[in-house]
Amino acid sequence: MRYDAEHKLRTRDKVVKAAAKAIRAKGPDGIGIADVMADVGLTHGGFYAHFASKDDLVAAAVGQMFEEARARLAAETQQRAPADGLRAYVDFYLSPAHRDARRAGCPVAALSSDLPRMTAKLRRHFAAGSEALVEALSALLAQLGREQPTAEARSVFAELLGALSIARIESDAARSDEILASSRTAIKHRLGLDRPA
Repeated sequence: MRYDAEHKLRTRDKVVKAAAKAIRAKGPDGIGIADVMADVGLTHGGFYAHFASKDDLVAAAVGQMFEEARARLAAETQQRAPADGLRAYVDFYLSPAHRDARRAGCPVAALSSDLPRMTAKLRRHFAAGSEALVEALSALLAQLGREQPTAEARSVFAELLGALSIARIESDAARSDEILASSRTAIKHRLGLDRPA
């Protein structure tokens, strides 16, 4: 049976999204092509109609992860004043729900320990995705009149990542929640987001 180009694109999109979830959960080395294809109801044999190699799939999945991360940042910040948007994004990023959403959360938090084992091309792709998130944060900080919005955006992003990672490491749920809550408070205080507009 022959399928049209639109069907092929929809199928590829399903495979990429399934791979993105699997990679977040198991890392790029922990996934198998057959398992990813089975997750979307396809056979291993159909893989090469969409991708040249597993590396090609991983690169597409990393792109998907960052597209989802940028969309989440936009959803939290658009249609809001810059301070309200930043506050909402910090609250989302350091929430118990995001901490627990390992298969759908921030790709940097999920995969930073895997980066040294990735190819140079994939690391560059990953760095570009991270930088796009920093640029979006920087734009919001610039709207707030911060003197060095890019440097501050990198610092805030690092704090968000670190706090989320430490909260995920903590096995005691109450302590993990406290790490998230105290980090939310500290970041918002540093950015002046805890003061009335």
